[in-house]
Amino acid sequence: MTLLTLTQMSVNLRGRSVLTDVNLTVSAGEVVGLIGRNGVGKTTLMRAALGLIPASGHSSLADMSANARARAAAWMPQTREIAWPVSVADLVALGRLPHDDNAQAPVEAALAHMALGPLRNRRATNLSGGEQARALIARALAQETPLLMADEPISGLDPAHQIATMEVFAGIAAAGRGVMLTLHDIGLAARHCTRLVILSDGGVLADGPPGEVLTPANLAQAFGISAFHADSPDGPVFQPLRRVT
Repeated sequence: MTLLTLTQMSVNLRGRSVLTDVNLTVSAGEVVGLIGRNGVGKTTLMRAALGLIPASGHSSLADMSANARARAAAWMPQTREIAWPVSVADLVALGRLPHDDNAQAPVEAALAHMALGPLRNRRATNLSGGEQARALIARALAQETPLLMADEPISGLDPAHQIATMEVFAGIAAAGRGVMLTLHDIGLAARHCTRLVILSDGGVLADGPPGEVLTPANLAQAFGISAFHADSPDGPVFQPLRRVT
C-alpha cells in the first residue's frame, strides 16, 4: 500500500531552486531515510510533501484536507519546542486530537515505546532536551497514522535512545505502517532503514536498499567522504573515515 506519492515535485525558496522534479513514493512496511548534506533540501522535501510550503508538482498528502492529512500522516518537525507546562502523559495524548477521541491505549503504548513511563507525570517543559525529543516522538506515535514523518528525530538523543528509537520505527513499519525520516548518522541509517534516498544537487542521486545506495561513488559525490563498510553478525557497519575531493 502506497502511503505517499510525490510526482515532479519542485520547490523554490527566496528565489532559489532547492528541489527539481523529485519523484518518490513511501509504502507500508518501509523505513525510508532521507540523507544528504546540510541544506540539500531534506526538510524542504518533507514540508512540501505535507503542503506546508508552496511547491509545484503533486503530493498525495498535500492534496488532502487538513483533517484527512492529520489522520494520514504524523509530523515531527526538527524544531522541538514545548510551549505549555503540561504533563508528559497529557502531551503525548495530544496526538489523539485528529481522531477526536480519548483513547488511552495508544497513549500508553507510545509512552511504553519511548520508555517514558517513569516520566509520565513530569512537566514536559522540565525535561532535558533528549527527554523532550522522546516525548514528542511518543506524541507522533500516539497519533496512530499510517505514515510517520520525522525530521532528524534522533538528533540530541544519547546512543542507547538513538538505537531504541530506530528500533521503534522499524517495529511500526514491520507492523504495516510506514516511516519517512531525515538522518545524518549514516551508520544508523544503514542498519535500520529499509531504503535510503540520497538528495544532491536539487534532486534524487540514489534511491534503494542501503547496501546499493551507500556506494563509494555516491558517498563521495553526495557528502565528499569515504567510509568503512563491513557486514557484521549484527548487521551492516558504515563508518565515515575522511573527506575526499
